[in-house]
Amino acid sequence: MVFAEWKLPPDVDNTVQNMNSTDSIYPPGTFGPDGIVIRSPYYEYLVTKGVAYTFVVLFATTTFIHAAQAIHFRMWWLLPTAVLAGIGETIGWSGRLWSSYAPLVQNPYLIQIVATIIAPTPFVGAIFVIFSSVTQKLGIQYSRLSPRWYSRIFLTADIIALVVQGAGGGIAGTANTDADTSLGANVMLGGIVFQLVSLMIFTGVAIEYHYRYIHDLPIREPDRFGRREWGRRMKIFTGALVFTLSCLLIRSVYRTAELADGWNGVIIDTEVYFDVFDAAMVVLAMLSMNLVHPGYWLKTAAEENDTQEPILLARKHGNASSTLDVLTYRV
Repeated sequence: MVFAEWKLPPDVDNTVQNMNSTDSIYPPGTFGPDGIVIRSPYYEYLVTKGVAYTFVVLFATTTFIHAAQAIHFRMWWLLPTAVLAGIGETIGWSGRLWSSYAPLVQNPYLIQIVATIIAPTPFVGAIFVIFSSVTQKLGIQYSRLSPRWYSRIFLTADIIALVVQGAGGGIAGTANTDADTSLGANVMLGGIVFQLVSLMIFTGVAIEYHYRYIHDLPIREPDRFGRREWGRRMKIFTGALVFTLSCLLIRSVYRTAELADGWNGVIIDTEVYFDVFDAAMVVLAMLSMNLVHPGYWLKTAAEENDTQEPILLARKHGNASSTLDVLTYRV
């Protein structure tokens, strides 16, 4: 990746001896009067060590908890979604922490910019899977799509967004010209915009579902279980899901504005924007799922009372179509 008219040599440390500003290979403003680095030529600021340490610890912690919860509740699909996202964020913030000690080294900058853009995408996929389960729990008759189509449509869109963002990051990371750098940024922007649009469509569908459920306005024939009351746990879980989705939407809007503003824009050059609107939003989303985990909270009123009614109904009518149908409603 190149920036303006200069290029850094590899593996330069944080101090430069006897650098003359008139013949320096670094852009103006990199060094103070005493020769100490006061601004990274990549970030246009010095990454704050305390912030970097904080997010490395937070992301590592929530990732470990997600892994433990996935194993405990046997929700294996959380490993390639929530856990993978946490690993990516931990790697990205480890790169930023590295940059706080070596602001003139390019590699950690490239690591963090690619990892933090791509990492939340698998977590978004987890939201799609969870909402599909919500519609099965409360009643599919209020849903615009069948539960399986939520996964097929939105997970496919999520994978496309991931591939496009990864391709853009690869182009930008290996660019040797300004044109290639801009191309990589535009490809990443396309992936982010695509993800934002799919998130907004999903949000609209989810809002419609809950509106129809609350007002009992079915849009299709019910399944054999009909309407189930959501109960205390499901209501709390729904609130947490709304909070998580809101955090991810804020993050997507920020990333779209950041990349649209360009590599040398005000948004990407302002550390606090990134810390608040990207890192904080993602870590809050992940922590909220730790606290209100679907393994415990995704329960209907009947399931809260340890009722085996859905399973008994399936057996009584003799039309449990698959093992998945039975497991879906098991307490």
